[in-house]
Amino acid sequence: MLVDELCRHVERYAGPGAEGLVFRGEKGAILRRGNFGRSTKWQVVVAAAGLPAGFHFHDLRHTGNQLAANSGATTRELMHRMGHGSMRAALIYQHATTDRDRSIADALGELVDLGRTDDSAVESKEEEDGDDGAAGALVPVA
Repeated sequence: MLVDELCRHVERYAGPGAEGLVFRGEKGAILRRGNFGRSTKWQVVVAAAGLPAGFHFHDLRHTGNQLAANSGATTRELMHRMGHGSMRAALIYQHATTDRDRSIADALGELVDLGRTDDSAVESKEEEDGDDGAAGALVPVA
């Protein structure tokens, strides 16, 4: 989704060569915590993007990883994406959300529907065999 945009950024702003900095200050230097806000005009950029006042650069990482978690990424996958060595750090990004809860409920519903389909096959087989199904109604027919 962002590959083309990132390629344009690299072509326009990044330092030369494979070791060139992707994000640089005004004079091509490393952005540091002490000069980041001033060099990037961060507050202006935040307001122009319609983000809430007080939005920090690290909030972008948090948002991206929260979206990855919501997409169904496992804790191990999140650890890999974020470069975390502990599950505890990755779990910070796994917030419960109403949308994700709805997705889980829908997926569970689909499993139940599949089970009902399997149960129908069992019942049909039992009717053919003259069995009332009481002993093994949950055993699928091969």
